[in-house]
Amino acid sequence: MIPANMLKFYINGQWVDPVSTARLGVENPATEEIVCEVAMGNREDADRAIMAARAAFDGWTYTPVKDRIALVKRILEVYNARYEDFAQVMSTEMGAPITWARNAQAWAGQVHIEATIKAAEEMVWEYNRGSTRIVYEGIGVCSLITPWNWPMNQIACKVAPALIAGCTMVLKPSEIAPLSGTLFAQVLHDAGVPPGVFNLVHGAGPEVGARMSEHPEVDMVSFTGSTRAGTAIAAAAAPTVKRVAQELGGKSPNIILPTADIAEAVAAGVNAVMSNTGQSCDAPTRMLVPRARQAEALAAAKEAAEAIVTGDPRDEATVLGPLVSKLQFDKVQRLIQAGIDEGATLVTGGVGRPADLNRGWFVRPTVFGDVVNSMTISKEEIFGPVLAIQPYDSIEDAIRQANDTVYGLAAYIAGPVEDAKPVARKLRAGTVNLNYPDWDTSAPFGGYKQSGNGREYADWGIHDFCEVKGIVGYGE
Repeated sequence: MIPANMLKFYINGQWVDPVSTARLGVENPATEEIVCEVAMGNREDADRAIMAARAAFDGWTYTPVKDRIALVKRILEVYNARYEDFAQVMSTEMGAPITWARNAQAWAGQVHIEATIKAAEEMVWEYNRGSTRIVYEGIGVCSLITPWNWPMNQIACKVAPALIAGCTMVLKPSEIAPLSGTLFAQVLHDAGVPPGVFNLVHGAGPEVGARMSEHPEVDMVSFTGSTRAGTAIAAAAAPTVKRVAQELGGKSPNIILPTADIAEAVAAGVNAVMSNTGQSCDAPTRMLVPRARQAEALAAAKEAAEAIVTGDPRDEATVLGPLVSKLQFDKVQRLIQAGIDEGATLVTGGVGRPADLNRGWFVRPTVFGDVVNSMTISKEEIFGPVLAIQPYDSIEDAIRQANDTVYGLAAYIAGPVEDAKPVARKLRAGTVNLNYPDWDTSAPFGGYKQSGNGREYADWGIHDFCEVKGIVGYGE
């Protein structure tokens, strides 16, 4: 299904015609067919949305917290009623296998809203420290810029805490996967969000995103995407001293401890990389294994990768869908070829589509062995179903290799928990996952180093959208 209003923007509580007349075809990456067009805004469209958010700010931010929470609960009810629609549109716009679209992509939006509501109800919004009153208040007008790879995950974990904190906002979803963002705007409208509190504009990053980052009436930019784009946003925001929260790229290590069950840990690691067709910023794409057991690890990785079902996203048995676009496909092909050219051992996969697929941006699940940190496939974020396996000689060597990256979004360790705990302390990453745990939407999510700043999810996300005021002399 294609949502209504793909050629309109949601500004000040209404679906309005854009100022810009530009359009962009929205492609189903599994078929390479254009399924609809989306309106592409310009700076004037961004200005209209930002000024609507500014006009709505005072009325919304002074609304009692309990009423803001009640609104987000209504949003959750409407979202749940449209749950299957979200799964279908994300399967269409990004090629997500329908089972994954239901169980992960649509689910992510649901659980982030739930976690934010729970955190808001438990949060102490005001308290005394001596005679000073400490108050958490919404930071102001927020520009929210989200990516195509986890549409509802990133939209929900920005919009829900911003609303509850008392902020007003403009959302720019990725123009590559805009269907789910438009549907989400309709959900907020149907839930009764007051005019101007939430606004949506589609457009390209260098035009609409840049204006949303530099505009003097914007108080905060929350961005998820590439490190390259993140640095441009930070530079644009700097002259007006906005708060900038960024979740950027990653090249996450996965240390398989000598005491781990190698075959089991490697297979689980392969599946973690390949989920979402490798298009996750925190995917464990660098697997570090004991050198003496690398052959065993490569055999386990080959078996796991070759068992993955690649194909039509509409088939409920499909595990691996296409990449989101030809641009992404070409990038991944280039990096796979770089791995071959630089001397890594190709264990399975390689360049080209799977043999039985002649259209769509499908990539062969690929595993490399004998990788070293100087290789391109160890340094660059590939964003595709490609795993680099690197041998290590000691735990200290594994930790050194794991930290030898400009990124620090996530890290993984497989093995007995008591063996993993001291290693986790030494990894420079915002999230360290022990033995592939279930997704925890109450844990802080964000990066070290060039993977960004700030933290999302639950109360962590709410705090990012708040200012802290001290009213000194307030009294007991």
